[in-house]
Amino acid sequence: VQLQASGGGLVQAGGSLRLSCAASGRPFSYYAMKWFRQAPGKERDFVAAIQWLRGSTYYADSVKGRFTISKDNAKNTAYLQMNNLDYDDTAVYYCAGSGSIYPLDKADYWGQGTQVTVSS
Repeated sequence: VQLQASGGGLVQAGGSLRLSCAASGRPFSYYAMKWFRQAPGKERDFVAAIQWLRGSTYYADSVKGRFTISKDNAKNTAYLQMNNLDYDDTAVYYCAGSGSIYPLDKADYWGQGTQVTVSS
């Protein structure tokens, strides 16, 4: 499985960005897609997850109500809509594929990161 993340950039506080993660190389129907982020000097943290078949979603408390994870099965692509961004959301965002939803903070396949920078 290859994962290609895109959509990062520089945005002002209060703004929005949408990240995309395109999967290729293996039918993705059995996997969950997750987003993680890593800020400078910090550990990589779980952000959001979605089950490919059921569409159930899961979020870190820090992004609930602001971020929305979604998917397009036909395109084998997952999205992370990020609204009302603030400085603390600045990080490299990684998409990842997993054979199961749980544990939320684990993944089997990782894409390259995409930088999200929120200016105050």
